Amino acid sequence: MSDLVEPPLGVSLVRRPHPMTGYALYLLAAFLFALNGTVSKSILLTGMDPARLSQLRVTGAFLILLAFVAINRPHTLRIRKGEVWILLTYGILGVAMTQYLYFVAIRYLPVSVALLIEFTAPIIVALWFRFGLKEPTRRLVWAALALAMVGLAMVAQVWQGFTLNLIGVLAAFGAAVALAIYYVLGDKQVRPPEPRDPVSLTMWGFGAASLFWFIAQPWWGFPWETLSGVSEPLGSAGITLPIPALSVWMILMGTVIPFWLAVSAMKHIRASQASTIGLTEPLLATIIAWVALGEILTPLQIVGGALILTGVVVAERSR
Repeated sequence: MSDLVEPPLGVSLVRRPHPMTGYALYLLAAFLFALNGTVSKSILLTGMDPARLSQLRVTGAFLILLAFVAINRPHTLRIRKGEVWILLTYGILGVAMTQYLYFVAIRYLPVSVALLIEFTAPIIVALWFRFGLKEPTRRLVWAALALAMVGLAMVAQVWQGFTLNLIGVLAAFGAAVALAIYYVLGDKQVRPPEPRDPVSLTMWGFGAASLFWFIAQPWWGFPWETLSGVSEPLGSAGITLPIPALSVWMILMGTVIPFWLAVSAMKHIRASQASTIGLTEPLLATIIAWVALGEILTPLQIVGGALILTGVVVAERSR
């Protein structure tokens, strides 16, 4: 969503999986999620408010997923009595806040930096399982935390003073916390005794997020005029693109399609394998933002990013 960087949980393997197909599908999903960071920032650079952009994205995705589920899995539209509050929390804190805070972060930070900070969410999850739920966790979680902190210090270049925008950094860390909530609540919902399938879970998550934004900022006040222009010049060629086209891309190719690809990939590969492929997202986002937006990281920042991602891998292994 983070874009949502963790593969959906609870998807069973098909009888005859094809791992190479799974890897290809998930890699394509990671590429589309990475590209969406630059697409979203291009829209934000025109003056679009992050909250309104988040509203547009989650509502558009919800309507598309609602139509899909209503046609193909209508029985999953039913919400059990005990699910109401957890789905609302999942949608508001896990979906709406992840999207909104990520958009705030990329408004003030390079896309790759915001994404690297948000990618620390699995470490937060590992700490939650260890201290919040008192579940056995390997000592590797401390190594993960140490690696991530060193990596973040290198990305922020703290020896030069704090060079990153403070609002952007706080928003990115907030997005990491919100994404951790998304993981924890999503994991709870797809597990027995009454598991919900990932597609309908995501649909209702987007639905709750859409409801939240509708109450917070009703649609009749939406600044439609901000969707009528063109983007800032992109790349060395100075290409401009219509904002309506970028908005449609953000909803369809940056949200719904990559989610579908990730779910399809999980029929062929396990979650641990998909998580590894998902780590290509920050690398792809860095390359895309460099080409399209001219955002360049220093060699030390790239090394710091590698340490952060290594910390994520270690945190995943500690659970």
